[in-house]
Amino acid sequence: MSPFGVVGHSGSGKTTMLERLIPHLVSIGCVVSIIKHAHHGFDIDRPGKDSYRHRQAGCTEVLLASDDRWALMHELREQREPTLQELLVRLSPCDLVLIEGFKSMAVKKIEVWRPSLGRPPLYPHDSGIIAVASDERFPAPVPVVGLGDTEAIASVVLNSARPLRRSG
Repeated sequence: MSPFGVVGHSGSGKTTMLERLIPHLVSIGCVVSIIKHAHHGFDIDRPGKDSYRHRQAGCTEVLLASDDRWALMHELREQREPTLQELLVRLSPCDLVLIEGFKSMAVKKIEVWRPSLGRPPLYPHDSGIIAVASDERFPAPVPVVGLGDTEAIASVVLNSARPLRRSG
């Protein structure tokens, strides 16, 4: 399936919802990957480690590998941030790519919105938002599903994403 976005204000529960949604999708046979956008600089490496020292010495890419996982770190070194499309082609084949963040991306998405946070919803100004997951019921021009209703959220995602090539 094609990329499908999850958007919402900070603290709305996007990551928690994804922590429930991903195992559900995997349990029904989907191979799922995710791209998470960070608004602030981040570092997954630690000062003093070999990989950190290699990046500090000037490497553009450092690939770490073990018998459990591998990770590729790429330093932009004054280059622009890659687009979502440029990031998508770097992923291995899968059934579904979930995108957390990238609010302005031109893909279908679900908004996680909690009225109690006092922030305005995004859906009135974003035609890509096709549903809202919330902890409260309210009238909206798009379907509203319960934030804890993982099956309903999965249904929105699976019914909206276009097929991608199968992995394997």
